[in-house]
Amino acid sequence: MAESRDHNQFKLITTERNIVGVVGDDVTLPCHLSPETSAVTMTIRWFKETECIYLYKNGQVTERRGYEGRLSLITQEMERGNVSLRMKNIKESDSEDYICQVIHGEQKEEAVVGLRVRRGKWSVTPVHDYKHLNNNTNQCLSLYNTHILYHVGRRT
Repeated sequence: MAESRDHNQFKLITTERNIVGVVGDDVTLPCHLSPETSAVTMTIRWFKETECIYLYKNGQVTERRGYEGRLSLITQEMERGNVSLRMKNIKESDSEDYICQVIHGEQKEEAVVGLRVRRGKWSVTPVHDYKHLNNNTNQCLSLYNTHILYHVGRRT
């Protein structure tokens, strides 16, 4: 009997702990069952802090007011244990930690994913002031989530 109970155990895994998006983007908060197990008959809740914003139970979906039409699970992938939350048209106010909770029978598992929403797409942060750079120095800039290597020459 204990063997069959252990066999039915699962864990929630998130591949990324912090997701960064830009206002107006669509993002996915990743979360899946391990080992790969169908989540179709399970209860899935997503919380923003302590507030339940999305509930999937018995094939029915309930979204918290203010999130209608913006949240969804990837239903075609639930059979493989994917319970990731898609969030459309993100807002600055969506920046927060989110908790994915999956309940099956008496087992309840939770995982946390952080979402940080930025206002503008291009956020450039130089690492050093150009006055301190020597000739033939390579310097990195962070351009949103992309790193660009550029060459800075001596200022004369």
